[in-house]
This record gives sequence, C-alpha cells and structure tokens, in this order.
Amino acid sequence: MPKTAESGSEDQLIKEGDIAGDYLERLLDILDYDGDIDLDVEAGRAIVSIDGGEDLVKLVGDRGQGLESLQELTRLAVQQASGNRSRLMLDIAGWRQSRRDELTELGTRTAQEVKESGESVRLRPMTPFERKVVHDAVAAVKGVSSESEGEEPRRQVVVFRDK
Repeated sequence: MPKTAESGSEDQLIKEGDIAGDYLERLLDILDYDGDIDLDVEAGRAIVSIDGGEDLVKLVGDRGQGLESLQELTRLAVQQASGNRSRLMLDIAGWRQSRRDELTELGTRTAQEVKESGESVRLRPMTPFERKVVHDAVAAVKGVSSESEGEEPRRQVVVFRDK
C-alpha cells in the first residue's frame, strides 16, 4: 500500500507540489492556456493554485467538477512519480477559495436558522470538499451540529439543533 504524504515531511510535500506543478504546466502548454502556478504547503498538504489566464475558468467546469477531476488526475501523476499517495489540493482561478467563502457563509447562516427555529435543515448534495467546509462552519456555532447522510454523489449535510 502506498505511503501517504501525511506521514511525510515538508520537503516531501514540496516535492509533491513540484511534481504537480510540472504536470499542470505541461497540461496548460498542451491546451495553450496561460496561467501562473503557485506552490505552497499548508495543514500537512501540498497546495497548488493556477491563476492569471482568461481560459482557466473553463478548467473549473460546472460547480467545480472539472477542477475536482483535474485534482484527482494531478494526485495520480504525483503518486506515479513519487510512489506516495497525495492529498494535494488544487485551486484554479481562485474558484475553490471563493467557493469556500460562499459555503462558510451558507453553513453559518443555516446553523443560525436551525438554532432559532429548532427545525433541522437538509442541504443539497455536495462534494466532500464542500461538505467539510459546511461542517466546519456549523461547528463554529454553539447549540447546533451537522452530519452527512446518503451515498455519493447525493451525499448531503443535515444541520440540527443539539439536544
């Protein structure tokens, strides 16, 4: 079973970022898209972001589906080159950060509504990334909790008042 980057050092994560950056640079060249690739290490994972080109939003796709797919392909490229399973996070044209901000606001607002009304709320199906952001936002509001229910790809966050 491949090792994960979680057990690795910051140097290993930087190497993963470099491999991912090279892979994504080749992809941008093939597509003839402009973009600047930025590499970072945060919270025990390599963070790779691509910014700058007008065409980049096309890579994000509908509701980030293209971005999620490209992230998985990039993780596979890193695994193939390094022998380690990667947890790298990819952002394109700031989409993931913008989405994180929207979801944090949604989670906080929903938690406040549930706290006031006492009625549980089931949100629309979300990706694992989206659900984590909502769970984190709900956890910051006292008196309410959240859990995920259902099966992928229809898995949803349910927010409820604590008993």
